[in-house]
Amino acid sequence: MVITMNKKLIQKRRMMKYFIEATQQIIEKESFDSVTVRKVSNLAGFNSATIYNYFKNLNELIYFSCIKYLEDYSKDLIICLKDSKNIFEYYMNIWKCFCCHSYKNPKIYFHLFFTNHTLCKGSIKEYFEIFCDDIDEPSRKLLPMLLSENIYDRNLSSLRNFVENKIINEKNLNDLNEMIIFIYQSMLYNILNDSVDYSIDMATEKTLKYINQAILSYKL
Repeated sequence: MVITMNKKLIQKRRMMKYFIEATQQIIEKESFDSVTVRKVSNLAGFNSATIYNYFKNLNELIYFSCIKYLEDYSKDLIICLKDSKNIFEYYMNIWKCFCCHSYKNPKIYFHLFFTNHTLCKGSIKEYFEIFCDDIDEPSRKLLPMLLSENIYDRNLSSLRNFVENKIINEKNLNDLNEMIIFIYQSMLYNILNDSVDYSIDMATEKTLKYINQAILSYKL
């Protein structure tokens, strides 16, 4: 029974991988908005109905496919963090790397973190299990941070270092967390909708400046 279940799980993940990779190809070669069930199924070599055996809907499949960009982020984050001299630099370098990647692909990151995906709970974790052979060891160490689909929880976890080092009072932690997420979300939304004419570097620099000011306003 265990062997049979393992085979079924392996088969399920293999099929999911076909559809995810096909969707990723369409996003890369055409655009995010070009993804359709018909295009994905044709590229993967299956009929359209097969997709619904593995994904609840097209939206969930697109969500899985967008997670690939977290892989690229996690690999670069290792490099960005290695020269951090203290917890403040460490935290700001996390955001610098995240901004650089997300502002290059605003639609994908907005889809991942600011769209209602109650049906996609646990999908980031499952994605990394499906593509476990493609993820290097250093990146695996960052998975606990990346596996949370709630960006508020992710950032709150990072901010707790400031409380532990008596830089920020714990009673202000949630307010600071919310302020920082609002700063980032606003910039991402403006880039997504072409409301600002910033380069990626300038948008990142401005975001880091505002995050820094937010932290200083709550510093003990």
